[in-house]
Amino acid sequence: MAEATAPPNLASPTTAAPDWWIRPGLDVVEGRLQIAGRDAEHLAREHGTPLYVYDLERFRENARRFQAALATTGIPYRLRFAMKANPDPKVLAAFRALGAPGSPESVGIDACSPGEVTRALECGFLPDEISYTGTNVSNRDLDVILAADGLRLNLDAISQIERVGRRAPGRTIGIRVNPAAGAGYHAGLEYSGERPTKFGIYEDRLDEAADAAARHGLTIDTVHFHAGSGWLEQGLPAFERALEAAARMTRRLMDRGCPIREVNVGGGLGAPGRGSEIPVDLEAYAAVLARHLGPLGVTVACEPGDHLGRDAGLLLAEVVTVEDRGGARFVGLDAGWNVNCGYFIYGFLQEIVPCHDPLADRTWTVGVAGHINEGHDLFAEDYPFPPVAEGDIVAILGTGSYSEAMSSTHCLRPIPPAIHLARRD
Repeated sequence: MAEATAPPNLASPTTAAPDWWIRPGLDVVEGRLQIAGRDAEHLAREHGTPLYVYDLERFRENARRFQAALATTGIPYRLRFAMKANPDPKVLAAFRALGAPGSPESVGIDACSPGEVTRALECGFLPDEISYTGTNVSNRDLDVILAADGLRLNLDAISQIERVGRRAPGRTIGIRVNPAAGAGYHAGLEYSGERPTKFGIYEDRLDEAADAAARHGLTIDTVHFHAGSGWLEQGLPAFERALEAAARMTRRLMDRGCPIREVNVGGGLGAPGRGSEIPVDLEAYAAVLARHLGPLGVTVACEPGDHLGRDAGLLLAEVVTVEDRGGARFVGLDAGWNVNCGYFIYGFLQEIVPCHDPLADRTWTVGVAGHINEGHDLFAEDYPFPPVAEGDIVAILGTGSYSEAMSSTHCLRPIPPAIHLARRD
């Protein structure tokens, strides 16, 4: 491997390598990155790049940690995995194996499309373990959804209530409400707030929604809301404001005689992408749920995706370009935003480490760029990075969710393969 150096005008003060991401199953052994007990660079050389790599045990660990936090409150709960974060069948199998259907240890599925419903059933989930919450649902969608007898169906528009009522009168449904308050990784990822959004039924139309259900003999037994995406520790107060509004709307429905058995708080909890980001304290989160929903006597359902999956995967890529342009240094990879869109679409920060000597001092400041022919195809900007050379392998951490799931063949770049690892010492 060639030694890479930066000219003085492109060098930055030496920055110690971040090591916040090291955990069982993702660590450094004799100066080399390992995932699930395997040498990451060797995996890349064997299977080619780009390459998704999953530590299946980490998905399970994250689910157990979430369940343990909910259990500390004593409130009834259900945990479901938001399939849109990662519909990979082997990942779903890892969740399926955590417990028998309906047991406290089991993890169900949050689905938001007919394809996800079909995938969940194919992977062994029973209809009553699947909660469907979609938006702008077509009649073609309903053909698939209503055929899954026992599936939990949350409707987010009065139009949907009317159409389901005409097709399946007497059915039990949930409704998605809009609490007019949101929480997100940044303001653009808040799914509710002062500006009207496309999600859910607002409080001023709640009675209208309940009346529509009553006309068709539909029983409302679930209230669902989703505050936003990717929020971390500092987002908990904003989430609590949304929860307060959803709890108030739930009481209104109960006062009308609706037998609400479950309040589904959605997902949205993120996971740190850099060491400066603080994760949600799950016990504090669970305490907030218990404080507002415990008095209602309902089961609390949580449907995280990113929080259960992000740190369980990484994307391996080869450095194909190291070049200075206009006084800036760019490190170019053989992967693009089409296979890892977290920064391109959402603005999520991600840590990137070389597989050889990942804890080397970071003496460069670079932009890490992809191979899609678009100017915003970047993974990091103004990023402290260690010297690397063309041909080196790097790992983009935190790609266990919303990476493979959102991959595309844009520019006819192929979707990478994925390998799934059982952890070994």
